[in-house]
Amino acid sequence: MREEKRSCMTTLCYLEKDGKYLMLHRTAREQDVNKDKWIGVGGHFEEGESPEECLLREVKEETGYTLTSWRFRGIVTFCTETLCEYMCLYTADGFEGTPAACDEGTLEWVPKEKALALNIWEGDKIFFYLLSEEHPFFSLKLVYWYDRLEEAVLDGKPLELFDERREDGSKTGVVMERSVAHRDGRLHGTVHVWLTRKTADGQPEVLLQKRSREKESYPGCWDISCAGHLQTGDEYEEGALRELEEELGITAEKNQLKFVGWNRDLTKENFRGRPYLDDELAKVYVLPMDTEPEQLKLQQEEVEEVRWMPLKLCMEKMQDPRWKHCLRSDEMEMLRTYLETEE
Repeated sequence: MREEKRSCMTTLCYLEKDGKYLMLHRTAREQDVNKDKWIGVGGHFEEGESPEECLLREVKEETGYTLTSWRFRGIVTFCTETLCEYMCLYTADGFEGTPAACDEGTLEWVPKEKALALNIWEGDKIFFYLLSEEHPFFSLKLVYWYDRLEEAVLDGKPLELFDERREDGSKTGVVMERSVAHRDGRLHGTVHVWLTRKTADGQPEVLLQKRSREKESYPGCWDISCAGHLQTGDEYEEGALRELEEELGITAEKNQLKFVGWNRDLTKENFRGRPYLDDELAKVYVLPMDTEPEQLKLQQEEVEEVRWMPLKLCMEKMQDPRWKHCLRSDEMEMLRTYLETEE
């Protein structure tokens, strides 16, 4: 019989000093959901306590410090297979007193940029970035199955989760949130689907999509016919068929997809004031289809317009710095070779 979940309320605080967080390596207790993890300091509410009273008491008990300046940053709903914990998340930049040893584990001042490399909960990386960006007060829900992140919801909006991948495309077993993957440059899977047809004189044409101006990366640029990230649990063909239907309104079958090859792409950019380190492993497909742009149902938030273009002309235009695109020369060469071989 599955164990009934228990609920509790807690505080979690990250003391700040000289660009560092005071982190607690939880090693003392065997029966601890945070065993061997690095977290902030804090603990359970006692009967009748307010969040601030719990915060001040727990910080004093675990560190020896008395807080003099703190900020309530958000609510984190932390759910596992047996627990649903509502954490009041604080940061504190003012404290006094003599540091004391903690009976929960080892306390250590860790540079903020190195905190993400410690053994922390995967979802904690989401709120670390929110804290660093001075995000307004937030509500973050994190659902785990043992150590695996299953769901993340920020202010009521579900966040995208990706499977971390190895270089051969297999899954490592770690699930990460999209913005974290793009900040840390962690390898994840994507699918690229090229719609192709022949001109009257037998030359290959490709369908190009113009990315929405609201996109996080490369807004308003010409791109692959259809492309997208694999969501957690996806296989490559499954993701390709979903993206075709969502972006272009095309319903296709697996046997219609023609495998072209693999393309590994690492992008280092800065979009909308944020660093963007994107490490993607794309499985590239061709879908032969002679359809006119007006017959397609475009996903407006993703695709501004689509246009057929001879492959040769496309590759020539890529050399013109005035033409806004995010196509990759190595993938275009791979596509050209494939289409010539198919002839």
